[in-house]
Amino acid sequence: MSQQPNILFIMSDDHAAQAISAYNKTLVETPNIDRIASEGKRFDNVYCTNSLCAPSRATILTGNYSHENGVRGLSEPFDGRQQTFPKLLQENGYETAIIGKWHLGQGGYSDPTGFDYWNVFPDQGDYYDPVMNEMGEDIKREGYATDIVTDLSLDWLSKQKNEKPFMMMVHHKAPHRPWNPPEKYKDLFADREFPVPETYDDDYANRANAAKIADMRIEDLNEEDVKGTPPEGLTPAEVKDWKYQRYIKDYLRCVVSIDDNVGRLLDYLDEAGLSENTIVVYTSDQGFFLGEHGWYDKRFMFEESLQMPFVMRYPQEIKPGKVSTDMIINNDFAPTFLDYCGVEAKERMQGESFRAIAKGEKPEDWRDAVYYRYWEHLTIHNVTAHYGVRTDRYKLIYYYGDPLDVIGAVPKPMEPEWELFDLEKDPLELKNEYDNPAYAETVIELKDKLKRLREQYNETV
Repeated sequence: MSQQPNILFIMSDDHAAQAISAYNKTLVETPNIDRIASEGKRFDNVYCTNSLCAPSRATILTGNYSHENGVRGLSEPFDGRQQTFPKLLQENGYETAIIGKWHLGQGGYSDPTGFDYWNVFPDQGDYYDPVMNEMGEDIKREGYATDIVTDLSLDWLSKQKNEKPFMMMVHHKAPHRPWNPPEKYKDLFADREFPVPETYDDDYANRANAAKIADMRIEDLNEEDVKGTPPEGLTPAEVKDWKYQRYIKDYLRCVVSIDDNVGRLLDYLDEAGLSENTIVVYTSDQGFFLGEHGWYDKRFMFEESLQMPFVMRYPQEIKPGKVSTDMIINNDFAPTFLDYCGVEAKERMQGESFRAIAKGEKPEDWRDAVYYRYWEHLTIHNVTAHYGVRTDRYKLIYYYGDPLDVIGAVPKPMEPEWELFDLEKDPLELKNEYDNPAYAETVIELKDKLKRLREQYNETV
């Protein structure tokens, strides 16, 4: 057997693909994240299966959907007794660590398991002078969260004697709300006016009621979010624009800080002679709206929320500068890492290894559709519970109205609604074609595919 690779898994929180210059050149430059893409592969169709922080993290650890791993929403802690890929790697000779954001509960069975070392933020954590829980002990750290997470990560890496391969998860809090940048970047972009997205003034016409009632519009940003109050005398449209500029600049300032720290990690691998045999991943726990549809936040099955940025470098197998458009879900991360490391799962995972895709060899039976489910119903941001299927061309979403199993709220029945988007003709997802007779056959086919996927993933509620 060839030498087992190291794994450096870097994940931020709410980092939209459109705020990475490897994906989009118009907002911000991220040369270090781009370096992973140019020296490895950029994946354009990686999707989360529940666009919310805790559920996505639980899925990444277990390879399973939310109903299987037990974390469907923010109020359900993770049960660390279940199978996870760090635990399997640890049992098979890997040194493992997680540093930064955990957000899967604290104490009892919810503390990180499968890690030789862990040092994580309680709950969301703070941007400035955060308390971190190191192996069960709360310790206040001075400085900026993104820098601190990297400092601690580099310290752990420097102590590895390279007698065993390592797997380290570096989890940044940024750029999560309220988007507090480091002091050195507080004036970055001060003289720049960012253009608004094409769907910034979306009126949600010809869409399900779910889009109309969600309260995650730019207008909903509060004083903490935008670090002040709008000047007097502005029209509602001008207030919205003022808030957007304050929001997007702080968000991108946080992103620039992340990119700096990604560079520090890459430089360390180079200097330590570890780059050749280390799989490096940069991703985010889900996508994020940066003014598209007039929104911030995530949760919806729309593209900006559904898509996860994902770039991966592994010189021994991945050719540099390539792009993948194959459909990958965050359930696939765990089995992929196990595949690279030559470790078998003890229990079945619902994801599949995409190692062959990373190498440029797509399996013949690879998926042609992605199943998604957001479980919380009319809780934070008043987003309606829904599930759906995305194929290469179409997206069918079902807002099921009267949840049988509500997370974190009293049931609030609504009339069920369907949305169908033709992504080829309508990539911005502005026109619901569900009741268009021209798509009647497509609806039937997609409903059948949706039913089969729910059966495949053992989702019966």
